[in-house]
Amino acid sequence: MSTTAHATGSRAGSDFYARLPVFDHFSQLTDPELYMPVPDDWVLGLSDIVRSTSAVEAGRYKEVNTAAAAVIAAVSNKLGTSTFPFVFGGDGASFALPATQADLAREVLSTVAAWVRDSFGFELRIALVPVSAIRAEGHDVRIARFAASPDVSYAMFSGGGLAYAERRMKEGAFAIAPARPGTLPDLSGLTCRFDEIKPERGIILSLILLPGREAGLDAFNALVGQVLSLAEGKEAGRPVPEGGPTLSTPFKSFDLEAKTVRKTAAGLFTLAKIASLRLAAFLILRSGLKVGGFDPVRYRHQLVENTDFRKFDDGLRMTLDCTPALADRLEALLTDARLQGVARYGLHRQNAALMTCFVPSATRSDHIHFVDGAMGGYAMAARSLKPAT
Repeated sequence: MSTTAHATGSRAGSDFYARLPVFDHFSQLTDPELYMPVPDDWVLGLSDIVRSTSAVEAGRYKEVNTAAAAVIAAVSNKLGTSTFPFVFGGDGASFALPATQADLAREVLSTVAAWVRDSFGFELRIALVPVSAIRAEGHDVRIARFAASPDVSYAMFSGGGLAYAERRMKEGAFAIAPARPGTLPDLSGLTCRFDEIKPERGIILSLILLPGREAGLDAFNALVGQVLSLAEGKEAGRPVPEGGPTLSTPFKSFDLEAKTVRKTAAGLFTLAKIASLRLAAFLILRSGLKVGGFDPVRYRHQLVENTDFRKFDDGLRMTLDCTPALADRLEALLTDARLQGVARYGLHRQNAALMTCFVPSATRSDHIHFVDGAMGGYAMAARSLKPAT
């Protein structure tokens, strides 16, 4: 496969992502042959909560995660599918779509930003950046597909283009204005019905690893391989237990889900329906008994397998359940790499993880579950990013 030519011709169509080969060993993520150039006429949609660390420090991490995941849920609902490239970053989210869907992307970003403002009082910075503009500045956008399970795959980004677009967004470039007050996106399926997840090995570690400004790609990829080797040993694992997380009481965090519904007569009916479904789901998942087409045991297994606890978007991001000793070894390794100019990194240790779910249908197997640290996670790790020397 060519890794130099930009995608053109038939591959520049809406089926670009669907046609990408899928890899299922996360350790392969540094293989450049797996990443294909995004077509020139595609666009990147980006979002980021302004002053998210202040919100996290105020204990509003669930709201921060919900606001970030709302972008992905709204795009998926508008498209009618979750098979498009996206990445969840804890306090923001990014995605890529063909030019034919640029207006859709702009509308969704605008309505979600309005909803986040009206519901939480957060400012959601949003932008839509043409891939061609990114390449004109000497950066690239390449995507690979990682199969977290047989039912769900997540996009991995490389080439530096996504990171460049995020920097430009924070500088105010390519900005989109939020929609008018009261605008509501379709956030059906966006839920948060599980308790915080306590670690089995000691701590929940949020890790962000980015290339050093002067580092060679080979040296950075070798470092990623070392980190993954440590993270895949006995002292670390996914931050979700085999049986899935503990269910919250039926109406805990119901206020977050209620914010996705209009306060009208029809909305009150929808709220009542959501409440009854939450209660039914709680009873079924607690009992473990099959009801109709829903098998709670199978659902819990899929939930664990489908979790998005590790990703690559121009840098490695992971949420791990690990021993304090392993966290110390990782920090020592990354400190040495920073001193050599190979990488920049941020770590944040906490005593729980948090799951935010997007479940368009409980009877389908492609439900998506985003995992972040419950006491700041990626947002706090990003704040502690140490520059390469």
